Amino acid sequence: MVLEKYLRRRTEKQEIRGSLIAGKGNIQNKLRLLYVLPAFNPTKAPPRLRGQPTRLMIVLGSGGHTSEMLSLLRNLDPNLYTHRSYIVSSGDQFSASKAVDFEGALQAKWTHTPGNALVTPTYDISTIPRARRIHQPLWTAPVSSLRCLIACFTCLRAPSTQGSLRSNKDHHQTGTLAPKTLRYTYPDLIIANGPATAVSVIVASVLLRFLNLRGTKGKLRTIYVESWARVNTLSLSGKILVACGLVNRMLVQWEDLSRKGQGDFIGTLIE
Repeated sequence: MVLEKYLRRRTEKQEIRGSLIAGKGNIQNKLRLLYVLPAFNPTKAPPRLRGQPTRLMIVLGSGGHTSEMLSLLRNLDPNLYTHRSYIVSSGDQFSASKAVDFEGALQAKWTHTPGNALVTPTYDISTIPRARRIHQPLWTAPVSSLRCLIACFTCLRAPSTQGSLRSNKDHHQTGTLAPKTLRYTYPDLIIANGPATAVSVIVASVLLRFLNLRGTKGKLRTIYVESWARVNTLSLSGKILVACGLVNRMLVQWEDLSRKGQGDFIGTLIE
């Protein structure tokens, strides 16, 4: 009897100790999540010198979203954002071709404008599965969204830098090579607008920061630009990002939305 009581008490103590350790781990995870969520821990971007290797990731949402995104980037300085990574959804050849045209126009502008330095265009275009297709049943959306999220991790880790502009088996296209001394890893800044693909990219960036992987410190900052067509309310993507505090900055293009506390209004961004 004495031995049984001793063993029972020992087992109870081990269970209590295990519960406390598990509880401590849960608290640490929650605190870590609050620390990496931009809405709960706003931080300033680290200072960068002009010409310092900087990777900008641009999520093209297809159709009108792509046109809006490229319009607001019309004055992009390639000396500040030395490598551009474009993300397009599967089957969206329109956005991919528009990105190539945009890079060509960017190079022409900075080559022929007096006072501007000649910039070697370095960029890549990656295609990821759609998070949800048009008219896709909602009950299948979690599966397709998960496939999209997994693909986002690969695109975020490092751009493709193999050879001149081409398309390979992984659906990557790459612009002119950067000098071999430059190595780009995680994006310094992600700018997105549009549908669920943008949400997947931003969620993936938050998860990478949560895991505190090497090279993520000071990177993966996010800006979501709400569509010009959203006058009174945010889009579903915008509502999710704001409610969960996933973005560093939410920009809206109508002052009424800013008055409602749904984002920052800095003027109309598109032409």
